[in-house]
Amino acid sequence: MVQATMTLLIGLPGSGKTTLAKQLEAERGALRLTPDEWMSPLFGAGEHQGRRWVLESELLWSVAARVLTLGIDVILDYGCWSRDERELFRERSAELGARTEMIVLDLPLDVLWKRLDARNQVAPANTFHITERELRSWDELFERPTADELAGYTTYAVQQQ
Repeated sequence: MVQATMTLLIGLPGSGKTTLAKQLEAERGALRLTPDEWMSPLFGAGEHQGRRWVLESELLWSVAARVLTLGIDVILDYGCWSRDERELFRERSAELGARTEMIVLDLPLDVLWKRLDARNQVAPANTFHITERELRSWDELFERPTADELAGYTTYAVQQQ
């Protein structure tokens, strides 16, 4: 059986994670799990009292784990802002015998804000309004992966304008 790959997309809102996830899904025939698409129907958009983490770490992960054991690639379009969160999913992936790939989308804050401001104007389905203040506060929380964290994994750093 072919070894499956779990891809973690790492970055803040507006960095292009979902766009890239959809592209990879089509190219690889992978399962894409985008929490925003599940949050809205289940709880309404946004964080919603910590339910997003339960959705990502339990419900969506159980689907991802089953698919990985079947030898099918999975793309986790989560953001994975903390090193601990990334480590959790890497460990779970390894326990299943899957490879881990990490793609870091780290764009300048002004570029992210321009994208989010434009997105806020059209309000696509399953997205939620983000203010510049929220983006700036999330940027302070975002633990960008370091070289030592990325060592030993297939990684890509994407910095696009």
